[in-house]
Formats: sequence, structure tokens, C-alpha cells
Amino acid sequence: MLRRLAVLTASASAALLLGTGPAGAQGTPPSAPPQADQPARFKSAVDLVSVSAVVRDKKGRFVSDLSRDDFIVVEGGQRRPIIGFESEADGPVRVAVLFDISGSMRVGTKAVDARQAARHIFSSLKPGDQAALFAFDTQLDRVSGFTKDFKGLEAKLEIVEQPFGQTSLYDAIAETAREVANASAGDGRAMQRAAIVVLTDGIDTKSRLTAPEVSAIASSIDVPVYIVAVMSPVDDPRNGDYGTGSMSSGLSDLAKWTGGDLFIAISPAHTSIAARQIVGEMRHQYMLAFEASSRAGWRPLEIRARDREHIVRARSGYNAGGGAPPPAEAEAKNRVKQPER
Repeated sequence: MLRRLAVLTASASAALLLGTGPAGAQGTPPSAPPQADQPARFKSAVDLVSVSAVVRDKKGRFVSDLSRDDFIVVEGGQRRPIIGFESEADGPVRVAVLFDISGSMRVGTKAVDARQAARHIFSSLKPGDQAALFAFDTQLDRVSGFTKDFKGLEAKLEIVEQPFGQTSLYDAIAETAREVANASAGDGRAMQRAAIVVLTDGIDTKSRLTAPEVSAIASSIDVPVYIVAVMSPVDDPRNGDYGTGSMSSGLSDLAKWTGGDLFIAISPAHTSIAARQIVGEMRHQYMLAFEASSRAGWRPLEIRARDREHIVRARSGYNAGGGAPPPAEAEAKNRVKQPER
């Protein structure tokens, strides 16, 4: 088993930087995140760093027969030897579903479509998998911790609060990433296949964090973020007629920097396809391990395949070392409401 990156603290307000585009991208990366002199603020204890990676061919099919020698790990422009490798098909997964209950979700059928997307996620899971349900507007609400009772989670979807209020989308993703990491503490294998699935219309009105900051938080603890943006056809940012291009770009970059992806869902069929693809990716992951850098701070990563026909997606970096826990951490913990007994 690979030894895991042990994340001890994270700041809800720290300005974290990324040094590269989405790890493993074989084409032009998304717009680079800020390069300002803002230190990474995670405190970590690391011997080996492990990175989960999904590999597809140019037709979008999973590539599941690769070995250690088929991968290249580049950290800060330097090749790093791979000293641990795992490949397991169809392994158990751990999914945190993050449901947007802000006021903008009342428009049209957004809330209904998001609930249906969550049902698709839960129905795609198997015995041995785990899932949790979170909801957010300006505050994160842990509706249910990780469980194997997927029918029970579907029932709880019906009692999630009706949409109301402003949206702290980026803050909620960051806090959920920490919740996933805490739930997986001491359970390395579960952490290897953990991910967040965000069901939202993509509108953020009140977050303190930015997309690059959140992606650094999730990347540092190897939690891919998949975003399913539910919207009407007229709001689809891909048609060029709606002013959400920058919104879509920010969410796409956030997802890809963490090793996840963005899905635009304008029909029930789209939500079903997104759910199957997300869970499928989680079950077809490679695990690569290498020795952590002796240089403290944010370390950018790029995971490549030797075969140029193979496209790799993985997180964009990790944090080596760190500083004292920031004061905002206690405040961030207090913003998470516990489920009612």
C-alpha cells in the first residue's frame, strides 16, 4: 500500500498558488493561476506523495493496461522517479455529493435536475462504495456523513432545504475537501478513490476563496472535484449567447487542476451520462508514488504518459512542508453544521 500525504491543517482564507495547468494535460492547459508571492498554507507531513491518475486514449476510452514505466512524473520541471505503483480495476469509491441550495437554484428546474443527478450518482454505486451528502448556500451543511446506505441518502435528498440566499460555491468546495480528507484519515485506500461531485448552476456570489485557491486545497490532498453545472439550454455558456463564459472557465480550471472535470447538464440525459462517467473514472485510477520534495511549499506536478496517444488527468501539485496553522482554520471548522441526531 502506498503511504499517503498526511494533511494536518488548511486555511479557509489563505491565498494559495498553483504553478501549472491541469496535471497530465497533453494539449494547451487552462489559463495559469496566479503567480503572486502568496505562500501555500497547508501543514503536511510527507514521506511519499501519491497521486491518482486517470488515463484515456484520444477516443475517450479508459486505458487500463499500463505499467509504472508507461508514466512520467515531472515536479517543478524536473523528472522524479516513480517508486510506488498501483493499478486496480473497478475498486471501491468514496463520493461526497455537494448540493447547491442557494437562491439561484430556484430558477427553472435547476434544483429538480440537481436532485436527479444526485440520484444517478447514488444508483451508480456498488456494495463496498461509500457516499456522503452535503448542502450549501453561504454555509456548508453536512446532511449525512459517509455511508453505504445509498437508499437512505436518496431519501435525504427530499428533505434538503429549499433554495434560498446567496452562494459561497468556492468556499463550500474547499470545506468539503477537508471533510473528505478528515473522513479518510487513517484509511489510505478509501482516500485513493475519493472525490467531490458538485451539483450547482455555477453561480458564486459570496465566497472568500477563488478558484485557484480552492483547487490548491483540493489538489494538495488529492481530492478530484467534478462539477455538474445544471442549467437551461439558453444559459449554456457553450452557445456564446449567455454571459457565463468566465464562470464556465473558472469552474473548468478548478476541476481540471484537481484532476476532476466540468460537465454542463441541460437535460436529464446529460446528468445521467455525467454520473456514469464520474464514477467510471474513479474506478479506473492508477496510483503513482514518489519521494516528497525537501523544499517546503507548493510543488507543481505534471503526470504524463510516454505514449502521446494517451491523455492523463491528475492533480496539479502538492504541498511539501508548511507553516503554523492559520487562525482562520478554527473559523472554517465552525462554519460546518453537523447533521441532526
